[in-house]
Amino acid sequence: MPELPDITAYIDALRTRLDGHVLERAQISSPFLLRTASPPIEVTVGHRVTGFERLGKRIALGFDNDVWWVLHLMVAGRLHWRDEAPARPSRTTLAVFTFDSGVLTLTEAGTKKRASLHVVEGASAMHGMNPGGLEVLDSDLESFSEAFTARNHTLKRALTDPRILSGIGNAYSDEILHRAGLSPVKLTQSLEPDELATLYTAVCDVLNEWTEKLRQESRRKFPEKVTAFRPEMAVHGRYGKPCPVCGSEVQRIRYASNETNYCPRCQTGGRLLADRSLSRLLKKDWPRSIEELEKNRSSNS
Repeated sequence: MPELPDITAYIDALRTRLDGHVLERAQISSPFLLRTASPPIEVTVGHRVTGFERLGKRIALGFDNDVWWVLHLMVAGRLHWRDEAPARPSRTTLAVFTFDSGVLTLTEAGTKKRASLHVVEGASAMHGMNPGGLEVLDSDLESFSEAFTARNHTLKRALTDPRILSGIGNAYSDEILHRAGLSPVKLTQSLEPDELATLYTAVCDVLNEWTEKLRQESRRKFPEKVTAFRPEMAVHGRYGKPCPVCGSEVQRIRYASNETNYCPRCQTGGRLLADRSLSRLLKKDWPRSIEELEKNRSSNS
C-alpha cells in the first residue's frame, strides 16, 4: 500500500501536471470504485484543479467549484499518466480521467477491488475523511510520545494504526523499527523515555529520507512503479537476506496477508519471534534464537 513518502511523491507529480488544468472527461469502469452518489463526479467536469492534499494514505484533489475527490489506493491501486487516453483500457483499469494537460488512469491489480474514490463537497467534508492520526513530521517529541503511548499496543500495530500516526504502513514501519533497534512486538507503554526519543527520531528520519528520494524520482518522471519492496530497504521484503547492519538473516512474522520483517540481532537481542504459522507447526522444535536456528541448520546439512 502506498504510504506517506509514496503519496507525497504522487501529489507532487499530480500538482506539476494538473494544477490549474481542466477536467474534460471522467470515465469510471468499475462499479466498486466510486463510493459516493452525491454530488456526482460529473460536477467536476469542466472545472480546474486547484487543491492538493494528503489525508493519511489518501490523495485529495480539489476543484474550483469546491468539490473534492478523495482517493484511497489501498494495497494494489496505482496511478498512471499519459499524454493520450489508451485506445483499449486494460482489465485492471478502474477509471480514466482526461484533462486538458493529459490523461490520468487508475488501475488495480488482483481480484479484490479495494481502491475507492469519494466525491465530496467542501473542504470540511474532505478533511472529515482524515483518519486523524498524528502528523509526526509536523509534531514534536512530546506530542508523539503522548499519542503513541495513549493505548498499550505493540509497536508495529501502533505505527500502522492511522488513528494514531498518519501515513505509515507495513513497509515503512519495518524500516522505522529496524532503524530504532526496537522489537515489533514490544508494547508502547513499556517504552522508556530514551526509547521513545529514539523511535521518534527514526520515524522522522526514515519518512524524510524516503520522501526526498521518491520526490527526486518523481521530478524526473511520473511515479509509475510504486512498490513497498525496494532493494535499498534494510529489512522490509528482505526475509532470509543479510541485515545491512550486522549481517544476520532478516526474519519474519506472518499474519493474514501481512508480513513483518525484522533483524533478530539488531532488534530483539538475538531472539526469534514466534511466527503464527511456523511456530505452531513446529511447536517445541521452533528455534528460539539465532544460535538455535544456526545449530539446526548445521545438524540438517
